[in-house]
Amino acid sequence: MTPRTLIPGSERPALQDAKPVGPADPDRRIQVTVTLPRRANGAKAPNGVDRATFAEHYGADPADIERLEEFAAEHDLEVVEASAERRTLILSGRIADIAAAFGTDLSLYEHPQLGTFRGRVGALTVPQTVAPAIESVLGLDDRPAAIPHFRHIEPHASQTAYRPQDVAALYGFPADTNGAGETVAIIELGGGFKQADLTTYWTEMGVSPKPKVVAVPVGAGNVPDGPQGADGEVMLDIEVVGAVAPGARIAVYFAPNTTAGFLNAITTAVHDRARRPSVVSISWGQAEEHWTAQARTAYNSAFQDAAELGVTICVASGDDGSRDNVNDNQAHVDFPAASPWVLACGGTRLDSKDGKILAEVTWHEATGGATGGGVSRFFQVPAYQGAVNVPKQVNTKKPGRGVPDVAGDADPQTGYRVRVDGQEMVIGGTSAVAPLYAALIARINGKLGRNVGFVNTKLYAGGVLRDITVGDNGAYHAAAGWDACTGLGSADGGKVLAALE
Repeated sequence: MTPRTLIPGSERPALQDAKPVGPADPDRRIQVTVTLPRRANGAKAPNGVDRATFAEHYGADPADIERLEEFAAEHDLEVVEASAERRTLILSGRIADIAAAFGTDLSLYEHPQLGTFRGRVGALTVPQTVAPAIESVLGLDDRPAAIPHFRHIEPHASQTAYRPQDVAALYGFPADTNGAGETVAIIELGGGFKQADLTTYWTEMGVSPKPKVVAVPVGAGNVPDGPQGADGEVMLDIEVVGAVAPGARIAVYFAPNTTAGFLNAITTAVHDRARRPSVVSISWGQAEEHWTAQARTAYNSAFQDAAELGVTICVASGDDGSRDNVNDNQAHVDFPAASPWVLACGGTRLDSKDGKILAEVTWHEATGGATGGGVSRFFQVPAYQGAVNVPKQVNTKKPGRGVPDVAGDADPQTGYRVRVDGQEMVIGGTSAVAPLYAALIARINGKLGRNVGFVNTKLYAGGVLRDITVGDNGAYHAAAGWDACTGLGSADGGKVLAALE
């Protein structure tokens, strides 16, 4: 028998409150995503390398792909897709064969919040001869991987409702560009959009030119599920980007809400040679503790690839304050916002009058809802944060990557006018901030005639933006300079442009 070895970071603990209800159907066919390490001994690609060169020199090693294809054949698995540039193999097969291939058992579980899902407990194993070719194996467990980070409340007289372009104007976005020539990718894990809604919205908001929006299926499609479902997230993302950067093309990548689906959407967008996005907006996430170590590694590696390709990744930092929707009275940060290779976007409350900002404070509602932010338990302090005095994590007392990097209007009390399934709404949340910054980057890319790519290093070197010094998100407090509520501060278009020129 061929000796087997553990896949590092693949351990899954039993999920609290999940009740096993029986084995998964052994004859049901499923797909899993296997990610591979990059070739050239993990060499770093030069920033801004083109996609074709990246695939040839820094993608997966063809020998590793061949080794995994042989492994799949030995276990009666079908190779659905093999991509050297995405460093991905998608395998299909019977649950019994897939479980045997990766040394695990798959069962069905019921959970009060997650519903019924297919899951596993423990680590994965593969033959020792195959292990060096594997970075992660995702998709065996199909529980929801992430939640959308948007908030809406019942409208009332004292609520402020901004057009997205009015928020951009308050923040001084460069006025002589609209993102023309750029493509903004948006990642969605549910819901959909209706073109009729978008056409009506662009007209109502006075948006010109009318943005072009295309749906890109990555294992799922554009399937609207109603105003109480994920449509609010999808429409918020599209409408913020389109209203702020109407000249940019918007590509919405739809994927299943699983760790495999989410990653496949990200890598498909980043390496899309047809649409060539220069910036990606992500408004979905979950506390970093809920991810396996192998998943965090695979996503982080994908974001590093994006940085080297000159693609900016903007990610919402979460809407549940420093606890990040974890009920253990401790502080947590959201992932993928915690990755050091993304621009993590926090939230503020923005009050204005006659086109000028009157006050801006950390978003923290008395009735619930607050900007995500804090210190990672899993990612080290990146070099670009070395001079901003990121505090130690309040519970572990250990240093880590600080979240967020920047902030913007997120309080639904000062939210964004959107249209969802024929209904006019006002929506907030850090879900609005990620597409807001994505639109800003698209406008700057268009103005400069090049991709600014990974922006964190230059933004931190340039100092604070519109510094937010009032408020808290629970465990962390706003202060002069960078803080774990609003990062470097809210958007200042002139300062961002100057830092990235």
